[in-house]
Amino acid sequence: MANTPQSKKRARQNEQNRKHNASLRSMTRTYMKKVQAQIDAGNYEEAQAAFKTAQPIMDSMVNKGVFAKNKVARQKSRMNAKIKALKSA
Repeated sequence: MANTPQSKKRARQNEQNRKHNASLRSMTRTYMKKVQAQIDAGNYEEAQAAFKTAQPIMDSMVNKGVFAKNKVARQKSRMNAKIKALKSA
C-alpha cells in the first residue's frame, strides 16, 4: 500500500494509465478483428481497406507503448500474407 504522498499519486496515475491503455488496446483489437472478419469472408477489397485503416492505428499503439513492436510487426505480416493469399485464390 502506498504511504507517501508521492507513491499515492503514482498509484493513482498508474490506475488511470492502466484504464486508458486498456481502452486503446480494445480499440486496436477491434480494428484487427475487422480485418480478420473480411479475410474469413473472402473479401479481398474490403480486407485490403480494413487493413489500410488498421495498420496506422497498430503502429501508433506501438509508439504509445500499448503493444510490443515485434508483436505488431508479426500480426501485420500475417494479415498481409492472408490478404495476398486471397488475391491469388
